[in-house]
Amino acid sequence: MTTALDIIAVIPARHASVRLPGKPLADIGGKPMVQHVVERAKEASLVTRVVVVTDHEAIAAAVVKFGGEAVMTPADLRSGTDRIAFFAKTLPGNPILVNVQGDEPFVSGEMIDAAARPLLNDTAVVTGTVVAPVSGEDELRNPAVVKVAVGLNGDALYFSRSPIPYNRDGGPCTVYRHFGLYAYRRDFLLKIASWEPTPLETAEKLEQLRILEHGYPIRVTAGHFETVSVDTPEDLAKARIFYKDRHLTQGA
Repeated sequence: MTTALDIIAVIPARHASVRLPGKPLADIGGKPMVQHVVERAKEASLVTRVVVVTDHEAIAAAVVKFGGEAVMTPADLRSGTDRIAFFAKTLPGNPILVNVQGDEPFVSGEMIDAAARPLLNDTAVVTGTVVAPVSGEDELRNPAVVKVAVGLNGDALYFSRSPIPYNRDGGPCTVYRHFGLYAYRRDFLLKIASWEPTPLETAEKLEQLRILEHGYPIRVTAGHFETVSVDTPEDLAKARIFYKDRHLTQGA
């Protein structure tokens, strides 16, 4: 039985990626990428269940093969949020759902807990996410690295692919990069999924802006997190090197 305090890590895994088709099944260190994500999600101390939501039977079969839980969703859903919302409609109560990207094989349990904890600590918080300081000029200028400006109350002010804030005088200024990891209450997630894309969301191609444009806050937790997102063959090569280096360092 699902209760209001349950925290479910939900991993959307789409097969038809334009730049790297079938990427959830891409091999990293002898395991499909989706398995790495599931294993990392299970390390989160607050998570009570981990589910992969996918539009492709081969992905679902791979998840079941390594002992995970998979739920099939329609192939015509627009986004990972819509895929999670499809699953959320089957759940009783109002659990917390954490959207864990299926192309983040090195996401940590610590990151997932950090996104979800504000919703446990404050019933007024409807969405949580995580950020880390930008490291270097390359990340700052890279439009694939999303930046976020954060208010004094810990809520996001704006997300952008451009460097924000603009540091006019060049003094001390921390710029945060955003990780695509979100914790939602089920009822609020269903509300988000019912809205049409908004103007700023469409311009930046950042779905989280839909929440801000409708006037709802996103609580931000900062930490020294590190991941490798996989969106291209080049990213996959980097992820394999990252895994190998960390594997050797840990002596596993």
